Amino acid sequence: MLKLTVGSLVLAASALAQIADYPDDKVAGIPVNYTEAKAGSPKLPEALVLANGKPVKDAKTWTEKRRPEIVRLFEESQYGKAPGRPKDMTFEVFEKDGAAFEGKAVRRQVSIYLTKDKSGPKIDLLMYLPVGTAKPVPTLLNVAFSANSLTVPDDPGVKVGEIWGRDKKKVSAAGGRGIGRLNPMKFVSEGIGVATFYYGDVDPDFLGGVPNGIRAQYLKAGQTEPAPGDWGSIAAWAWGMSRAMDYLETDKAVDAKKVAITGVSRLGKTVMWAGAADTRFAAVIASCSGEGGAAISRRNYGETIAHLVEPTRYPYQFAGNYAKWGAHPEESPVDANLLVALIAPRPLLLQTGNTDKWSDPKGEFLAAKAAEPVYQLFGKPGLGVTEVPAAGQAILGTMGYIMHDGGHGMVPSDWDVFVKFLKMHF
Repeated sequence: MLKLTVGSLVLAASALAQIADYPDDKVAGIPVNYTEAKAGSPKLPEALVLANGKPVKDAKTWTEKRRPEIVRLFEESQYGKAPGRPKDMTFEVFEKDGAAFEGKAVRRQVSIYLTKDKSGPKIDLLMYLPVGTAKPVPTLLNVAFSANSLTVPDDPGVKVGEIWGRDKKKVSAAGGRGIGRLNPMKFVSEGIGVATFYYGDVDPDFLGGVPNGIRAQYLKAGQTEPAPGDWGSIAAWAWGMSRAMDYLETDKAVDAKKVAITGVSRLGKTVMWAGAADTRFAAVIASCSGEGGAAISRRNYGETIAHLVEPTRYPYQFAGNYAKWGAHPEESPVDANLLVALIAPRPLLLQTGNTDKWSDPKGEFLAAKAAEPVYQLFGKPGLGVTEVPAAGQAILGTMGYIMHDGGHGMVPSDWDVFVKFLKMHF
């Protein structure tokens, strides 16, 4: 059954379980609340008020004044400031027109060299394009937890890449097990191209990994670690997505005005920041981005800033300054409502699961609701509902939200929703 709401397409499914309370827990010695009544109703930072206190009343003021203010706040207090496009970056297309999936797709493979020295960090970008298209196609850019050969394991033509091993050294991905497999034909069969790369090509995902990734290339003389306001790994992975976009803009088979991005969990956080920082991305699909992504940090529910910045966990993923807010998230100048607002007026789909308590699915919904006024400045509607929809019920407008019945990550039905969302807007 299809039900229309104002400015949104709601795909109705059976009303499955809503977000139930769970017993409290501890992670890394830090309490975790899973009871909605104890989450609080925090006051969020204002999106539509300039730093000088003046209100933002139109899209022009937002775009030229308020938006840059908020980007700087996120750079300074959460993700860190990343450098621009490397002047020595080069592209090498080492396979242009490979036949994939019984000839139903064109496979393309590209090495993106991020430094003048080709032995330095590089991104291997894997692409699949529809066969026989007469014009450039919209494309979904995925950032993945595994090398390309593990992300798309059913295509023997994919170059066997390298991944970071348990000993914090790069090893061949041959014979490895992939995390988060991708089905390119789900999109290619609908006329949408797919591109993907391994996040570890840009920066490793572990404590003490700075010397092994792209951030080491930008340390100043005498530095062994980034300064408190410098980029963390999430900003580095997002920067890598922008470098992939640099290539896609040169590929005549791709409609560079219609490139969407997607990632899950910490890579959901990555695509939220990539979309906020780089407006060339035409749409964002963030899966279970949670704390540090699309979930409200000021809510006391699930993972918190304190959990993220705990010294044995993930402080390296963020700017050093982010740790300031661990004990007092309400003092941070930013929160997820502002991050969502930075995507406006472009399409944004937040995907989560009703048992993914750690990622706070309601917190993501509330962030989107709080960002609606910014979308409305551009004449775009908000979610069109006031309560978290039932599991399995997709809201597909310029702002979208889907909470499947289940936990962290994606289920097969989510991919179908992603296709619908992209076809609506592209």
